[in-house]
Amino acid sequence: MAWMTRFFTAVAFLAVGVIFSPETFGSKSDGNNSPLLITLLKLAHLLCFSTAWGAALWVTFIGGIIMFKNLPRHQFGNLQSKMFPAYFSMVGVCCAIAVGAFGYLHPWKTSGAAEKYQLGFLVAAFSFNLSNLIIFTPMTIEMMKQRHKIEREANIGEEVGWTKNQEVAKKNPKLASMNKKFGMIHGLSSLANILSFGSLAIHSCSVDDKPMKMSHGGGKEYLVLVAGLEKSLRSLNASVGQPMLTKASNSTALSTSFRLSINNAEKRPTNKG
Repeated sequence: MAWMTRFFTAVAFLAVGVIFSPETFGSKSDGNNSPLLITLLKLAHLLCFSTAWGAALWVTFIGGIIMFKNLPRHQFGNLQSKMFPAYFSMVGVCCAIAVGAFGYLHPWKTSGAAEKYQLGFLVAAFSFNLSNLIIFTPMTIEMMKQRHKIEREANIGEEVGWTKNQEVAKKNPKLASMNKKFGMIHGLSSLANILSFGSLAIHSCSVDDKPMKMSHGGGKEYLVLVAGLEKSLRSLNASVGQPMLTKASNSTALSTSFRLSINNAEKRPTNKG
């Protein structure tokens, strides 16, 4: 995994550079960036964020639990020791790319409080994964190996679940002490993973909020739809009579209000991603 660590480090430094000096990478504070570049960065942010969040959801709440309940404990631990470094590396790289893309689209100097908070949540998710990859996971794996050795001496560990470990630990102070140490480090690793997942979940609000902030293209497409609806209602009004007049009037009022909202939104300077 040495190549992954080097790649992870390179992407992380690139992301930090984009945050603190986006102009160096061609970002314009007035938002007049290349449309193609903006589209690619939005795509990179969305794909990397969704990959990181989906992987965290699966490993934390679905895959890990299923494996623990169905695999012999030592086999489960050995599998986790191979899987978690790759998992934290992948999620970390995805977070770093998402941070860089979001930071480029939302330069810190010109961003509002909401964008700064959302960037902060992405950076937090990246930091928690980095701490797991570099600090907690290696310590957890090392303590797991030591505990496996003690358990093999006590002829346990090939069963599913914790029952035998707890029973033997009551009579084996060495195993009880190792359980305590392992539990502490594993708990810190789990906490960092949960905090990373939570940070990504909060950042998802920025992704969910985008459709509600009408882009120029989206607003105009909606206006075309409303205009078509008005035309249809007027045609019905002409053929059916007075009852449709009220509906057509309501539709006209609605579309007029919407046009005013779109016009006001288009007048505001924005760097939304």
